[in-house]
Amino acid sequence: MAHDRDTIFALSSGRPPAAIAVVRVSGPGARSALEGLIGRVPDPRRAVLARIRAPGSGDVIDSGLVLWFPGPGTETGEDMAELQLHGGRAVVAGVLRALEGLGGFRLAEPGEFTRRAFANGRLGLTEVEGLADLIYAETEAQRRQAYGQMRGGLQERAEGWRARLIQALALVEARIDFSDEADVPEGLIAPALATARALREEISQALEDGRRGERLRDGFVVAIAGPPNAGKSSLLNRIARREAAIVTPFAGTTRDVIEVHLDLDGYPVTFLDTAGVRPTDDPIEQEGVRRAQDRAAAADHVLWVVDAAEETSIPAGPRDREEGARTWVIRNKIDLLESGPQRRPDDSAERLRAFSVSALTGAGMDQVMTALSGLVDAALGSAETALVTRQRHRAALMETVAALDRAIGEGKDGREDILAEEFRLAGRALGRLTGRVDVEDVLDVIFRDFCIGK
Repeated sequence: MAHDRDTIFALSSGRPPAAIAVVRVSGPGARSALEGLIGRVPDPRRAVLARIRAPGSGDVIDSGLVLWFPGPGTETGEDMAELQLHGGRAVVAGVLRALEGLGGFRLAEPGEFTRRAFANGRLGLTEVEGLADLIYAETEAQRRQAYGQMRGGLQERAEGWRARLIQALALVEARIDFSDEADVPEGLIAPALATARALREEISQALEDGRRGERLRDGFVVAIAGPPNAGKSSLLNRIARREAAIVTPFAGTTRDVIEVHLDLDGYPVTFLDTAGVRPTDDPIEQEGVRRAQDRAAAADHVLWVVDAAEETSIPAGPRDREEGARTWVIRNKIDLLESGPQRRPDDSAERLRAFSVSALTGAGMDQVMTALSGLVDAALGSAETALVTRQRHRAALMETVAALDRAIGEGKDGREDILAEEFRLAGRALGRLTGRVDVEDVLDVIFRDFCIGK
């Protein structure tokens, strides 16, 4: 990020108007900012009530609490100041304008406070990612997982693995570089390989988590699919408890995929309302059917909705998917059964778990939602303790395991120089995970979604 030595400032609280607004300042000019705005520097980490004045004119902008945090023992590792003001738009604008008028000061870019904390060693890269996930957490389970990551869950484990790997590498390099020295024992390779095997086992166990961490972070996905006019959109609206999708009696109303994000007993669940699956000559509807089939195939679970009065068969897609383990049949419109004959479903439908409901009246929906809650809890219930919460983490750890596998093989063949190189590659992969080496290419991606002032 450019201008790293500039002093940055930003509104770190919510958008005004609000009861209180918090403006943070970080960088070498933080002390002079306080001298210019309130005429003095308070004792470190002690809030004082002061009048904030515009430098030059001396006009009072506001009165509020002011705090001074000398670096490096601060959140960013730099000198910091914090102004707690009244949250009016004019107050906030006046203070930001006053700071902008000081030489060497500029408005912070999104995520720049956190990026400086990373650059100054106050946060590791996985802790930064945990902070980002905490900001955007929508459910209690996501919050707990993100907080654990922010507090260093994966960071500490990865640093421990890396330290042990460095010790093993030191043994191999001692054997290579000082093999002719009398005080260097010959049996150095065996303990190094033992460390490699132990590390490989520990990291592999962390990876064998069914991707629960990523699934909790991204949310459990349930696709609502089926033929046209079966009541898919009505079912989505009933689940969401609002008019999320347009409902009409005409087939083909839903053309694109509609997403609704819900908190289901503390877990994030995304419901997808998809286009009715049927043969059609309409190119727009054809695209909707294609998207519906793709999203249903990629979903964690499928609710295949059929008209209870007209149901005859279940298409091959749901029937063939793990013998229906990821598909439930929802026999909708049971409120209309008395006005027309009910056809008996074929055997393929009987082999799938089925529920009879009325999306119009809500009959049977409690059973569906209770079953879904149990399904999601079984899939994500232990995810909060998962170390791996992003694909980047998984890729780095898989690269580490691959290097350790190669190292163990080279050690058996007695190729000590290649063994040392594989240890270095494994250590580099762990270093990229924690942010120690080669991370410039991922920093912009990580900090892109941070808000200004964080």
